[in-house]
Amino acid sequence: MPTTTSRSLPPAARFRALGTTVVVAVTEVRARAGAIDILGEELDAIDLACSRFRTDSELSQVNAAPGVWTEVSPLFLAALEVALDAARSTDGIVDPTLGRALRLLGYDRDFADVATDGAPLRVLVERTAGWRAVDVDRLRSRVRVPRGVELDLGATAKAFVADRAARRIAADTGVGVIVDLGGDCALAGPAPVGGWAIHVADRHDAPATAPGPTIALAEGGLATSGTTARKWTRGGRALHHVVDPETGWSADTVWRTASAVGATCVAANVATTAAIVLGNRAPGWLAARGLPARLVAADGEVVTLGGWPADLPQAADG
Repeated sequence: MPTTTSRSLPPAARFRALGTTVVVAVTEVRARAGAIDILGEELDAIDLACSRFRTDSELSQVNAAPGVWTEVSPLFLAALEVALDAARSTDGIVDPTLGRALRLLGYDRDFADVATDGAPLRVLVERTAGWRAVDVDRLRSRVRVPRGVELDLGATAKAFVADRAARRIAADTGVGVIVDLGGDCALAGPAPVGGWAIHVADRHDAPATAPGPTIALAEGGLATSGTTARKWTRGGRALHHVVDPETGWSADTVWRTASAVGATCVAANVATTAAIVLGNRAPGWLAARGLPARLVAADGEVVTLGGWPADLPQAADG
């Protein structure tokens, strides 16, 4: 969750949306109200386009019509393109066609309403067409998924709208801004002196005193993916929201959290999601791509690589 590097900066605004904690901070008080309004508009729009838990969302309409072309908005099309690009760049490690797997594992409604425990599951892993078979007609702005495939854009949509909102706020107000959606942070515009101070913890709603480093960033994005916040059990088996496409089950918990810095929030989030799925292979995968990252193992051991930013000695109160 972001803090600020100077007490002269206006306080951050905090609220809840998309089932998570939302924080927005700007460098000049004159832009605070406008930034909140813009962010609210963007969050409402992405929820209507991409929510898996709204029957009136465009994503739900696409999933409800397998094999049929469904006309979609430019916003949904852009969000889907980002998700498919993530699948392409990770060779399917980050896959937007895992909606059915998540639903069968019990994550079939807003997470606040998901039962924390339940009966044992019997999940049959079937080879489906997957992300490569999602048809996109850009000229007519329409989408088609094959039977057996359900889209879920949860791995990229929050980061996508964080980047989008931050850029729009900076462009419309002319000030520096940081948008944090449940640990997915996007920065735009001129940063405060010394950069934005961001506390990195296991949970996005952790207090500033929680264990974890505070780092400074002036541009780009930061994301943290983990297995400690969105978790539940079925038949005594621990589950979480990051699914391994190879098994259809929650990925093995090698890393409690994975954090990364990227040119955008989307780039950072794709890297952290991939790291959770890859498990023991994550350090090599991240290093090969030169991505600054911090991995926290299940036992608390911390691994940093790729020039992860140094901890700030002390962060000012936000």
